[in-house]
Amino acid sequence: MSDPFDDPLEDSFDDFFADEEEEESIEEAVKPRMKVNLGGCLLNLLSGILITATLVVGLVFGIIFINPQTPINPLPPTTLPVLVLTNTPTPTPKGVLPPTWTPTSTPTPQPSDTPQPTDTPQPSDTPIPTADLESGTTFTIQEGFPSYESNTYHPDAGCNWLGVGGQIFDAAGEPVPGILVEAGGSLGEIDISGLTLSGTAEKYGEAGYEITLHNTAVDSNGDVWIQLLDQSNLPLSEKIYLQTFSSCDSNLIRINFVQAPSQ
Repeated sequence: MSDPFDDPLEDSFDDFFADEEEEESIEEAVKPRMKVNLGGCLLNLLSGILITATLVVGLVFGIIFINPQTPINPLPPTTLPVLVLTNTPTPTPKGVLPPTWTPTSTPTPQPSDTPQPTDTPQPSDTPIPTADLESGTTFTIQEGFPSYESNTYHPDAGCNWLGVGGQIFDAAGEPVPGILVEAGGSLGEIDISGLTLSGTAEKYGEAGYEITLHNTAVDSNGDVWIQLLDQSNLPLSEKIYLQTFSSCDSNLIRINFVQAPSQ
């Protein structure tokens, strides 16, 4: 049985306020939970942004590594200038030789100042006897010598020869073979050294001798000498110093020796 004192309007107000209080309690229970969810979403959002930025930076570095000239490279390498090939005219070489080239003769080198080997005594069928001289025998230049004449005995050499030759006689005017004749000295930078035996150059006579001094006629005065020696290399005459000429008419010096009178 209903209470006669119950007011329906009051009951409605009570229900309304009861519902409102219930909703407030529900909201208060939900608010903390919503705050926690918002913080997690923010962290997830930041993580996503960081991962995305990392991927973008890695992608940018990869593109720059593959193509350094890409516009997104803040420090592109220096671009080398492009070589431009131009048509440079090539000079045409001019001919050096005339249209018809005639070879010229090469000058023949002249023989150097090399002394010719001296005439050494050649072995013959008839041996040259040793001069039998008395002790103290000496020789001097025969009167009328030295004389100068052209190279009569070596016509092939012509002016390319200089020498001394002649004969040796005893006091009676008889030829004396077997006496040593030595030549020495120098002509310019050429040392002269020669040794022969009288009787080895019979073109001058039975006791003839000849020594080649040089392979060309030259001027000199007192630079070359000759001397007679016995078989013991003791002097039989003084050293006779010669004067030579560069003329082809005077490249043979002829000197005859004669035994000096006994004292």
